[in-house]
Amino acid sequence: MTLSKRALFLIFPVVLLGYLLAALSVYIAQERSIHALEKAKLSQRLEHAAAVFQNEIQRSKGFLNALLNGNVLRQFIAETDERYRATALGVRLQESIKSLSDDPIAYLSFAVLNSRTEPEYYFENSWDPFAAIDEPQRDLARKLIASKRLSDLTYLEPTGDRPRIVYSVFVDPVTFGRPMPSNKASALLMQIAVLPDRFLAMQAALKKEYGADIVLQPWPLAVTDRLSASAPLGTELYATIVVPDAYFGAEALHRKVLLACGALAMSLISIFLIVLLIRRSITGPIAGLDADVTAVMNGVRDDIRDMDGAGEIGRLTHNIRELHRQSAHSLRLARQNSWTDTLTGINNRGRFNTLAAGIVERAIASGEKCSLLFIDIDNFKFVNDKYGHDVGDDLLRTLAVRIGKTVETITARRQLEPAILARLSGDEFAVLVRSNPGEGAIREISKAVLALFDGGFEVSGKRYPVTASIGVAICPDDATNVAELISNADAAMYQAKSGGKNHSSRFSRALHDKRTRLRQIQEELRGLDPDEQFRLVYMPIVNMRGQVTGCEALLRWHSPVLGQVTPDEFVPIAESSGLFTKIDWWVIDKAMSDCRQLKAIFGDDTVLAINISSAELHSRALGDHLSNCAARHQLEPRSIDIELTETFAVKISDQLRQNIDELRHKGFRLSIDDFGAGYTSVQQIIDYAADTIKLDRALVSNLTASHSLSVLKALIALCHAKDKAVIGEGVDTPEKLAMLTAAGCDRFQGYLISKPLSLDDLAIWALTRTVQHVKERRIDERSGSGRQSSTSEARW
Repeated sequence: MTLSKRALFLIFPVVLLGYLLAALSVYIAQERSIHALEKAKLSQRLEHAAAVFQNEIQRSKGFLNALLNGNVLRQFIAETDERYRATALGVRLQESIKSLSDDPIAYLSFAVLNSRTEPEYYFENSWDPFAAIDEPQRDLARKLIASKRLSDLTYLEPTGDRPRIVYSVFVDPVTFGRPMPSNKASALLMQIAVLPDRFLAMQAALKKEYGADIVLQPWPLAVTDRLSASAPLGTELYATIVVPDAYFGAEALHRKVLLACGALAMSLISIFLIVLLIRRSITGPIAGLDADVTAVMNGVRDDIRDMDGAGEIGRLTHNIRELHRQSAHSLRLARQNSWTDTLTGINNRGRFNTLAAGIVERAIASGEKCSLLFIDIDNFKFVNDKYGHDVGDDLLRTLAVRIGKTVETITARRQLEPAILARLSGDEFAVLVRSNPGEGAIREISKAVLALFDGGFEVSGKRYPVTASIGVAICPDDATNVAELISNADAAMYQAKSGGKNHSSRFSRALHDKRTRLRQIQEELRGLDPDEQFRLVYMPIVNMRGQVTGCEALLRWHSPVLGQVTPDEFVPIAESSGLFTKIDWWVIDKAMSDCRQLKAIFGDDTVLAINISSAELHSRALGDHLSNCAARHQLEPRSIDIELTETFAVKISDQLRQNIDELRHKGFRLSIDDFGAGYTSVQQIIDYAADTIKLDRALVSNLTASHSLSVLKALIALCHAKDKAVIGEGVDTPEKLAMLTAAGCDRFQGYLISKPLSLDDLAIWALTRTVQHVKERRIDERSGSGRQSSTSEARW
């Protein structure tokens, strides 16, 4: 007897009884009244959604009418200079389109197409910078051009996640009005598309609640007894929804109670019969089949035993056996595909790690060595962006083939084991060779790979400006596992990049020590207590008369683990790892707490200069923290000079500009530090709102060494013309001081004046200068004015 007949004779009476009880319970309940109430609710919600959809239609019409009535679109259409139209007018048109929407990130697209459906202009307000008109909208344009209609409203539902309302109008490019039907071929098709977000949200809410989606069709829903509704969206467009009958099964609690009672009664009557018969006729054979499948899964058996019989159990057994064979074959194929890079056809990273782990283990066990070449393509992103991803993919495929042939030729000639070639990610390749150092194989392979890039890399007869950087790490000299081997080879590759690219570099102990120290610095920064390990020193700033006008706070760090760590070491690490906020906040608070002592030493007009990390300038909390610290330490904001590095001006955002303006509004001074060390133009730096420009020590040394007094004068004069004072840094010789003085520099700072000192040492230094000045005045009084000039120089 077949399984279908067994199910019919054994289960049908029980199922029938259950259905009768359920039907009786549903009949007792007031189904019709609930159905009518739910239908009215559904109709109301669908009409609301339809009203929202119609509002989106009116919005798209309003957008297009606003553009047609404006001057920007007319100028864009009338302009004959393609370059000017594409740049200046295109940008203006884009801003006009953006201004139409209240939501700056809402999807909105505008297209101008000619009679050949070629886009004259397309703009899409989305996150995709390379957005272009898609094919569904092009198909719509073709249909409209082929038809006799001069305007159209269509709801596009492409196979994607962006359904949209498209309003299309043909416009005469001369009169900018509706064209005559005879002139439609020369007219332009204007299309504006909006994304009906609210309608889609309502559609999703209805689907989630009722388990049925809204269907858009050109005719209304026919009258039916089922829970359904229909509402017009526009001309020949209706929204309909038909709720499945099962929806009411979860609505009424009393129906559920009755249904549960019926199911319980059915279970009590039939459970004994069902269990007895199913065990005997169905579950027994299936249990045997399950035991065989379990044995195969556990590796006890290789195949499933064939079960005699022509019924469903026998066929099921045969099908499961066949499915097992097909699954095993598919698993072998999937495993092979999972080991292969889909683009280049060589090993991928996972397969490389597996194979490399075996080679590394065997090399360590046998006392031999293996070498890893980590290859990175220089300027690959430039080629990918300029020539397209297709060219980039062709380049990677061609490179994989050429590297493979090159390595294979060398290893075969040297009678070495076949090397493992893999694409790790993006434009990074790895070659693992079983070769000992000193044999020359690694050096030969590196030179051969670099030679592939001589004069650029050739793909399909065209050369592209890419080179390669290769890092080499040797096991077990440099690493004893695959992860560490790749990491060290990667570090060596970056060393090769820093050496000018198209080079190879061997991982060295110095490179390892450098990485280790950087990691240790980062770990120490995470857990340090600034009050215990940090200290501030101050470097005086003097005017042309030698009077101290300010002091710059400089941070010093002595770690109990690392010893003395210079700011050049830990500042970049702190900024890149997000740890500089704690440091900046401590420096600001500590320097302001010392400011009153500085004023007591040098006078109330002394200005405290504090360096701020470029990363902190983007934080809105910086201005509040500075104001709170100044108020807590009873300091006037004009006594604090915030020094910003020159590099902050290379790319200044609106938030950054707002933060800088806020600092000036609060009364703080602003200085641009290290001027001349970066790549920002002179005019760009001077145009920023700052009180002081600090000339970088390298710039001062270069101008002094080349005797470029005229250049220095012109630079300082330009700063003075913009009402900015100038401070010369790095004044460590009388020659530099004399040249800066002759050029009109306002203030000076450097080791000729004083090195950075602690507060106690600074007080002694100030007292020593005071005594020296008193002696100089007495000498001047005795020897007269002829001696005055020499003593003035001596005070420095």
